[in-house]
Parts: sequence; structure tokens; C-alpha cells
Amino acid sequence: MSETSSSRRRFVGASVAGLGIAVAPGIHLIAAQGPAEPAGASNAKRWGLLVDASKCASGCDACVKACATENGINETVADARQGSQWIRKIDLQDKRTGRQLSLPMMCQHCANPPCVDVCPTGASMKRADGIVLVDRHVCIGCRYCMMACPYKARSFVHQPLTEQNPEVPRGLGCVESCTFCVQRVDRGQTPACVEACPEGAMVFGDLKDPNSAISRRLAQVATTQVRADLGLDTGVRYQGL
Repeated sequence: MSETSSSRRRFVGASVAGLGIAVAPGIHLIAAQGPAEPAGASNAKRWGLLVDASKCASGCDACVKACATENGINETVADARQGSQWIRKIDLQDKRTGRQLSLPMMCQHCANPPCVDVCPTGASMKRADGIVLVDRHVCIGCRYCMMACPYKARSFVHQPLTEQNPEVPRGLGCVESCTFCVQRVDRGQTPACVEACPEGAMVFGDLKDPNSAISRRLAQVATTQVRADLGLDTGVRYQGL
């Protein structure tokens, strides 16, 4: 057994001993507790992102590159081998009309995130302001959240990483995904993908503020939630789908 696997098993055992409730010999329910809320997170806000698919060009990957640069992704051999990517471009075509679209896909920051529901340790968590995150110090690498996510938005770190952004901790054996560049948001900035988009196809802001740019746009145009039938109430919306 590797040192990483052994340490994770010891962590799980300690968690069960400290938080578990015995329901049968050898079986426990874990009372999962996520990390404490940062000072900047408040339920008075809910951060969201609106993407105008009609402005998103098929060959453009500015948002993908900006995400990688900001969050220290794909800059190492390990990242290249394991295909770590927090935002990806997908191309769609309507079989009836032939209409083609290209749009970015990332964690949708659901109000009812299935990744959080299935996480046995509380590593997958939703902040009070709606941003869905993974605490790498609590993640045991079970990957239940990856199976639960209908957007294929999460990836697993298979190999050691170097040259990381100190503000964006990542780690071997952990699951990761788009964070809305939470380190920037907590400083009052917009996510890197939004800032980098050359066509202005992305609008980021507070969904609870009726006067925010994103709320005003949502009130004016028809938008779509990907897999709205699941009732997840996504924080990412798409215009022009």
C-alpha cells in the first residue's frame, strides 16, 4: 500500500472514530463536516455566470488558457499526462437544422449539487455564496463526486504536481474542478475566464442582486440551464442554446 493510500485510510479511520455513529457491528455513519466558511462568503449573495453561446467561437480557447494560467493547470508534465482541465470547450450540432454551437463547460455550481450529496467526508462542499469547492485536505479520493456530476466537470489528480499557484492548492489523490476562481472573487475580481474572453461572451455576478449586470441580462433574455430536468438550479446559465 502506498504512503498516500495509507495516510488516507488512517484519516478515514480517525474521522469515523471521532464523528461516526455505530449502526451495526463494524458499520458507521459518518457525520460529514465541511471546512469552515471564509469571512468573505455570505448567503446574501449567490455567484453566477451567464455564457452567450452565440458569441462563443468554435476555435477560441481563451477561457481555457486563462483558467490554466490562473490556477496553475497544464503547466507540468503530470498535468499534461492526466488531462487536468477545469473548463473545456464542447461543440454542439442540431441534427435537425445543422446549427452549430461552441460553448465552455465547467462545474455548474449547482444550488443542489449532487457531488456534495454523495461525498462521505464533506470535502465536496457548497459555500454560503453558492460556490462549490473541494477541500483537498479532507478529500480521500473516492471519486464518488465524479460519478455523481452530470457535467463531467471534475478530474482526479493521479500524479504529483509542481509549480503550483500558492493561492490554488492542488494535490495528489484529490478531485478538483472549477472554483469560479474563488481566490479572485474573494478579492472583488471576476474569474479569469470572464476577464479573458475576447468577445465578452461571459457575464459574472450576484444572482441575488436584481441590479447586477447578470441579473439584468437574465431578466431580458431567454436562458438555459444544462440538464434543467435534474432540478439542480445551476449557477451557470447559457444564452442562445
